Amino acid sequence: MKSPKDIELLILDVDGVLTDGRIIFDSDGRESKQFNAMDGAGMKYFQRVGKQIAIITGRESPVVTHRASELGVKIVIQGAKEKLPAYESVLAELKLTDEQTAVMGDDLPDLPMMLRCGFPIAPANAVEEVRRAATLVTENPGGAGAVRQAVEYILKHTGQWDQILERYY
Repeated sequence: MKSPKDIELLILDVDGVLTDGRIIFDSDGRESKQFNAMDGAGMKYFQRVGKQIAIITGRESPVVTHRASELGVKIVIQGAKEKLPAYESVLAELKLTDEQTAVMGDDLPDLPMMLRCGFPIAPANAVEEVRRAATLVTENPGGAGAVRQAVEYILKHTGQWDQILERYY
């Protein structure tokens, strides 16, 4: 089993990971997405201990740009029909290796990144092939705290969760 001990970067898909996968349009064609506050807090905790978050998604949405900005996520690649080249460019930019990278995805386009990274993660609602490729499958589905579960798992297994708790005790 792969270990999260060397993870410095968490790459997240959006639809089905940070959201429940639904894409909602109003009558004027404006898109909205629903994000989970626990996931957002987990992303902040991950960054608070010096680790980085990136988003790679196949769709393009101003809502994603806004949410990423709100959470301090600086690397956001949208419209990535082929995700592996985007993954490789993020690692090159950050000078990180596959072994230092975790990827959380829910569907087939995420598989190439997940098969390359050091610690593949799937939310409970991921397709079967993605769940099989994952080292960690969260109990929660995407958009319902799955990212928070993954972050806590990594930080607890790297001995950094106590750094987060110190602030609250």
